[in-house]
Amino acid sequence: MKRRLVQFTVLFAACLGFIFQTLQAAETETGYKTISDISYRTPETPDQTEYMRERCKLDLYYPTSIKNYPTVVWFHGGGLKGGSKRIPEELQQRGIAIVAVNYRLYPKAKKPAYLEDAAAAVAWTFQHITEYGGDPNLIFVAGHSAGGYLTSMLGLDRRWLAPHKIDPNQIAGLIPYSGHCITHMTVREEMGIERDQPIIDDMAPLFHARKDAPPILLITGDRKLEFPTRYEENAYLHSLLNVVGHKQVQLLELDGFTHGSMLKPGHFLLLEEIKRIRKAKNKSESK
Repeated sequence: MKRRLVQFTVLFAACLGFIFQTLQAAETETGYKTISDISYRTPETPDQTEYMRERCKLDLYYPTSIKNYPTVVWFHGGGLKGGSKRIPEELQQRGIAIVAVNYRLYPKAKKPAYLEDAAAAVAWTFQHITEYGGDPNLIFVAGHSAGGYLTSMLGLDRRWLAPHKIDPNQIAGLIPYSGHCITHMTVREEMGIERDQPIIDDMAPLFHARKDAPPILLITGDRKLEFPTRYEENAYLHSLLNVVGHKQVQLLELDGFTHGSMLKPGHFLLLEEIKRIRKAKNKSESK
């Protein structure tokens, strides 16, 4: 009961904070710019196909009168089979940049194409965000559902960013919303494994749990309203990260919210996590 009350209190405070911040933003609106359909894979990318050229694009939304701002690389959901990039309205006008990413989808693409694309988009952000005024030390990776799965895989499994000479520990924080922590259902489908057969192999975030990973905020909807086992998968990852000695991992369950409706309150929690990590970074640098 105490845990559920804490979750309700967090959510109630989040809603009040969101209203206050919205009113404040209306009073002190800062200029923002959006650049659409930036190709994050170079023409020299080996074996580039028309489908890769079509899907491997991102939108950059960033403040024009703020410097050294945080950036969120945002991966959409859709089961690795559908969905499209979008800049969440709740994250706009918040003093941060958003990199909204498209990536190749099944069945036109097979594993690990989606992870390779996601890594290339994160690499693009590290390589270019300073050109637009962002702080490369404050790049966060987040996403919902399939996007949450991509987030956790990139942050825990070093092999995806390695070809770009980036260590995932350079990421300031990982914020997966209701992501698979076992092997993704579409990956299992490709392998001929039934959707309700759980697998934890090297395509599962759980397989790569390590104590030196970036700070991680796991967010899910209500365990009774979520996709079956989604909360439990995240709870298992949370427990395992604690067991291996990870010092900055949190798990928040949003009471009363489904897999889809948890997005809006999740965005507030993301903004609060960015504030927390940025404050800790500034405090550390001032010593």
